[in-house]
Amino acid sequence: MFALVLWLAAACGALGQSVQRELDTPEKAFISITNRNGRVRVIATDEKKVVIEATSAGAPVEPGDVRTGGKGGAMEIDVRARREQDRIDLTVQVPSRSRIRVTSDAGAVDVIGNVEFADVQTNTGTIHADVPLEKLNFNFLWHASRPRYLSDVELPEVKEKAGGMFTISGNLSPEKLAKSKKWLLLRKQTPIDPEAVRLNFRTERGVILLNVDPAMVPSDLRERPLTEAARAIVRSGDAPLVDAIRKVSPRMFGDYAKTLPPPEKEPTLLKRPPPGQLVSAVAPQLMRLHASVTDRNGRAISGLKTTDFTVYENDIERPVTSVSPANEPFNLVLLLDVSGSVEERIEFIRKAARDFLSTASPQDRIAIISFRDDIQVISEFSTDRGLLSKKLDEIDAGGATALYDSVAYVLSTTLRRLRGERTAIVILSDGDDNKSFIPLPALMEATIESGVLIYPLYVPSGLIPESSVAKPEITIDPLRSRYLTLTTRAEEDGRKLATASGGVYYPIHRLEDLQRAYDDVVGQLRTAYTITYTSNSSPTQRRVRVRANRDGAAVRLGPVVGVATP
Repeated sequence: MFALVLWLAAACGALGQSVQRELDTPEKAFISITNRNGRVRVIATDEKKVVIEATSAGAPVEPGDVRTGGKGGAMEIDVRARREQDRIDLTVQVPSRSRIRVTSDAGAVDVIGNVEFADVQTNTGTIHADVPLEKLNFNFLWHASRPRYLSDVELPEVKEKAGGMFTISGNLSPEKLAKSKKWLLLRKQTPIDPEAVRLNFRTERGVILLNVDPAMVPSDLRERPLTEAARAIVRSGDAPLVDAIRKVSPRMFGDYAKTLPPPEKEPTLLKRPPPGQLVSAVAPQLMRLHASVTDRNGRAISGLKTTDFTVYENDIERPVTSVSPANEPFNLVLLLDVSGSVEERIEFIRKAARDFLSTASPQDRIAIISFRDDIQVISEFSTDRGLLSKKLDEIDAGGATALYDSVAYVLSTTLRRLRGERTAIVILSDGDDNKSFIPLPALMEATIESGVLIYPLYVPSGLIPESSVAKPEITIDPLRSRYLTLTTRAEEDGRKLATASGGVYYPIHRLEDLQRAYDDVVGQLRTAYTITYTSNSSPTQRRVRVRANRDGAAVRLGPVVGVATP
């Protein structure tokens, strides 16, 4: 019989009351878990015990809500069904090499660690496994829909069975995994003696993830032909972005990759020096850098003088000799959403783009790119406003929205050759991404590495009212909810992109908001400073940081244009 060690530990917090039970188990255990309307997270560890934690964001969890029983090496955990707002989520820690069975309906199920066997059944719930791959046998079955899945390694082809069922089954071995450079690197760092792992996942309409971070799942999981944006990103060699595309369409990615020359050894975006090294020599011991200064709300601070800046080189304060406004022109990409969600507003999009052209400084070089399920380069960089305005008539609208792919395309292709110059992206969109290969976290990483300022202007589509969607912290299946609430997430994602790049996010509700945003963007771009200071370090030893002597001010460093870097 299982020995009951710890029976109740209740605590009130942000997630409501929780109940925890700790039970000693045999070395190998078979644990059956049923939680029809809640989430289940199973974690295999080296501890020889089972730890059950039940939490609820609604009504407190009572001892009788989680029933346990069994004998010998078998154990059953049964969670009482409650209203969705009072549902119970379960985290179960099990001994390594346990055998588990999980039954759920809509709740997400996670299986993490070195289990011997995992049998999981859901209706619409996402099934996520993060297990050793060295000796894996798997069978994934969808009863009532075409498969939606994502894997860190290439899986066999989908097979359709009678009755509208689809399966993916097979096995992995060190010989098969040897084709994966990522797996070989991990294996070299942490040698593993392979033990057999069996996964048997059955779902009606859920998503299956194999060793993929759920946060890295893109908007559309169907394997599909690579778009022009995706092909350009693959050609760029940016490793995280390329890997994201490979996971969504492994076969089509492989076919296209075979046509390309060998990739660069080092991804292009990783060649950018860190901000502390963005200094240029103008004379012996005299260095110059470019800085933008914003307040707590991300707004540019103008009118700063020499006495308002302090420069530290290798943590030692250096004399600031001069500060002047930076007047170099910007390379601006105007990125326009022309997908089906804005199809009826295409004339509004054209007018809004022309208004921006007339607002931007005449010396700024502007490129225009529109996007729906793929990108369309309307115009390369130009200062000819008449030509750019005429080119806007070539925009075609309709289709899905691949916002993240279009931004990734601009970062990795359009602006890559301008590294070291002042660059920015102005996005006009309703933000409702539903077709990208690239997930937001991968795009965020590329944004930070690029040094490009991003200014999202969000014109809400109003398709899904905010009040009609459950809050993320009480969502039964976060991944499925992300598919259903993309419109409501757009504002949050726009803010993240702006913050990561050093730009500003603008919500647009009326036409006058749009012009005010344009004026502010141009003001942001123009309000920057060139700082000259006395140096006492060699280039290989130089680490620079700058402080603006204003309450709440933040300083962002960038390269100085037109001066050779030592």
